[in-house]
Amino acid sequence: MDAEIWKPTVHSMKRRSSVHDYSRCGYYHITISVAPTLQQPFGRMAGRLGSPDGTDDAPHVELSAIGRMVEEELRESIKRYYPMLEVQDYVIMPEHLHFLLVAHRDVVSQNGKPTHLGHVIAGFKLGCNKRYWAMAGRISLDAKGLAAEEGDLATESPGTVGETAGTVREAAGTVGKTARTTGQTVGSVLGDSVAKSQLPPLFDAGYCDVMPIDEAQLATQRAYIRSNPRSRLLRMTYRTMLHPQRHTVDTAVTINALRGYLERECPMQLTTEGFASIEKRLKQVNGRITCDSYGSIELLKHRLLPVVCHRKDSAWFAKQKDCCLKEAASGAVLVSARIAKGEQDILDSALRSGYPVVRIVDNGFPEIYHPSADLMDDCAVSLLLLLTPWNYQFRAHDEHVSVPFCKTMNCVVQAVCRMKDDWWKEVR
Repeated sequence: MDAEIWKPTVHSMKRRSSVHDYSRCGYYHITISVAPTLQQPFGRMAGRLGSPDGTDDAPHVELSAIGRMVEEELRESIKRYYPMLEVQDYVIMPEHLHFLLVAHRDVVSQNGKPTHLGHVIAGFKLGCNKRYWAMAGRISLDAKGLAAEEGDLATESPGTVGETAGTVREAAGTVGKTARTTGQTVGSVLGDSVAKSQLPPLFDAGYCDVMPIDEAQLATQRAYIRSNPRSRLLRMTYRTMLHPQRHTVDTAVTINALRGYLERECPMQLTTEGFASIEKRLKQVNGRITCDSYGSIELLKHRLLPVVCHRKDSAWFAKQKDCCLKEAASGAVLVSARIAKGEQDILDSALRSGYPVVRIVDNGFPEIYHPSADLMDDCAVSLLLLLTPWNYQFRAHDEHVSVPFCKTMNCVVQAVCRMKDDWWKEVR
């Protein structure tokens, strides 16, 4: 392939699975974002972090008129057109929405034909778009929600949303410039009467879907949706700590040094192709491996101790754990990739005891990074720092992780601490 025309693959969460029938029953976690040219049309963050969930002052989104309209469409229109579908958990954030869509049986249209989930989402978007355009005074709708003739544009927004008509018109006018340059037409959705009109969309193209494969994943998705407002308020409050910071840690490890380390640690599993794949994924500056961070970088100013559990040392694990926790109690910060079960046990025990830890994670931080609520809470109170030497790469949940990949993580652990991982053997 000509190197000058080759382009790297850009992974997108908006891609559909090639092996799943999206007309079948099941659970779908759907995420839809607003058009890139809009800011936060659905509302604003409100509440206090100290207020527990379920109280009036808990973190939440105060919905705008547009946000209330989208909520109404979400709760009522999908069920009206597709009775087999149910929207369960949902949250409308200032610039996107999440909802858990349950197909109780195979999805069919009103004429009985099997229908792809994409058609359902497209119909929901269209319904919201038409009401958005009507609120902006760009079109008028009849009692059935159908667009009137192009020449009969509404001069006022509907009474229920009249208080924000000016704001919506301004937003629509701004985005309209983009619509004209991108060639987005609405003739196919509103009919020939407005075929020449080009109206600004409310939503970005496409959507993201996640299909929970078991009850545990389903519970995780529900918790993620419900915790979105609190997580957003956390990130707003701790803006520096709870956003990825790039190239904040220089490990001082060169690529040649890493190759030598892997040749000693796992010579049988290391291949030329495997090492090339690792090198390509690693974050580097001037030939040295660096790490991005998420959380309090101040933890790196403490005495750092690597936690790596080797199979050959399994008989002495109790001693290793005891040494690690005693040192943590005296002010040391434990650093680990948390790969082996022993490493997981030690780090989890340290966190439960209130001792801060540093964790090396096995993938890079995407531009928008949202760890679990527990990890975010620990980062916010400086109990946890996440580091990664990897550039972000989309990975399937069952993707195999090689031995050299894990050994690379352990090498980074020791480099961050400037100490070998067998330190605990010298403790009396």
